[in-house]
Amino acid sequence: MPRQKLLINGERLKMTLEQFADFGRTENNGVTRLSLSEEDRRVRGYFQSCCEELGLSVKVDDMGCMYATLEGTEDKPPILIGSHLDTVKKGGRFDGVLGVVAGLEVVRTLVENQIKPQLPITIVNFTNEEGARFEPSMMASGVLSGKFDKSVMLKKIDSEGVTFGEALTASGYEGDVENRLKEASALLELHIEQGPILEKEALSIGVVECVVGMACYEIEVTGESDHAGTTPMNMRKDALFATNNLINEIRKRLSDLDEELVFTIGRLNVYPSIHTVIPNRVVFTLEARHKDMEIVNTVKDIIQGLPNLGVNEGCEVKTTKLWDRDTVWFAPEICNLLEQSTQSLGYSNKRMVSGAGHDAQFIASYVPTAMLFVPSINGKSHCEEELTTWEDCEKGVNVLLDTVLTMLSK
Repeated sequence: MPRQKLLINGERLKMTLEQFADFGRTENNGVTRLSLSEEDRRVRGYFQSCCEELGLSVKVDDMGCMYATLEGTEDKPPILIGSHLDTVKKGGRFDGVLGVVAGLEVVRTLVENQIKPQLPITIVNFTNEEGARFEPSMMASGVLSGKFDKSVMLKKIDSEGVTFGEALTASGYEGDVENRLKEASALLELHIEQGPILEKEALSIGVVECVVGMACYEIEVTGESDHAGTTPMNMRKDALFATNNLINEIRKRLSDLDEELVFTIGRLNVYPSIHTVIPNRVVFTLEARHKDMEIVNTVKDIIQGLPNLGVNEGCEVKTTKLWDRDTVWFAPEICNLLEQSTQSLGYSNKRMVSGAGHDAQFIASYVPTAMLFVPSINGKSHCEEELTTWEDCEKGVNVLLDTVLTMLSK
């Protein structure tokens, strides 16, 4: 079919995003819409009605993932556009939902311009991406890609003791295993950056090349408790002082590896946590993320070598790997198409990586996949202050539309 240069209806996109935000909107203009909650059930119904108004067929798989398809003129694997509709508690109006509404707006634009695509176009809503109610995050896409065992996931329990399986059945969105995503020509996921880079560099679009690899460890430092007032300093085995030494060494050694390496000590517990007692035990976590797995593996070597640094104040140090993941690289040919569309539309852009996890990283194991980022003001996300300008939202969806039209013209 001839190439057509189209733009989406930005005002309609804004209106639709606000309508979706009404399902779980908080007092401070955020959203609480936990997976398979009443708010999630209602937004799913609204999403389905929007799709059916366009003549799309809507199917649901056994993990509750929704697939709304605009038929193609050829019986070939579809182009997928989507993300997730669930949020964290007091999350924002854009995280996840932008990717789903983007698919809706792309299809609306095709339909109103009477464009019948050769390939089917499917809008997808993945279940429980956030993991805010049922851990782990990216649960459904993990099951679809074989990363997680469905029978184990069904037994995951929320804070009220409800299992994922029970909530799925109660929601009315427990579909057929035959409806699962099995193959596709491509998956395009538009997402807010959830970080400050694009805004800081005054760019509108990030073409995401990969989701970075990471490693997370728990480090336990064991000393001896004694009286804080009567034990001489040179006779102590103070687990907290030893931990302080270790943290300083960790920061120095990891900072010297690569400026793009990010690392965090997110949890630190001190025992017995009494002001008159020398700490006898400290447990803390350390996670690090980088796109180059050689860097990640060097981090692992450094962490595993902590017991032998000689800065441990006579304490014992034990390291335990909690989890890790390899870098997931997206399909270069689709990244190139997204970049070409961005440039043809005149939008400022850059290639970048994702430090956060997304459904796309799991689906990429069996479907050609790529992601786009649009800026997050002040880098805010997973909070009510999360904000992306309507203009940048519109630009992101325009890039998706242009990329889809390019794919259809080949």
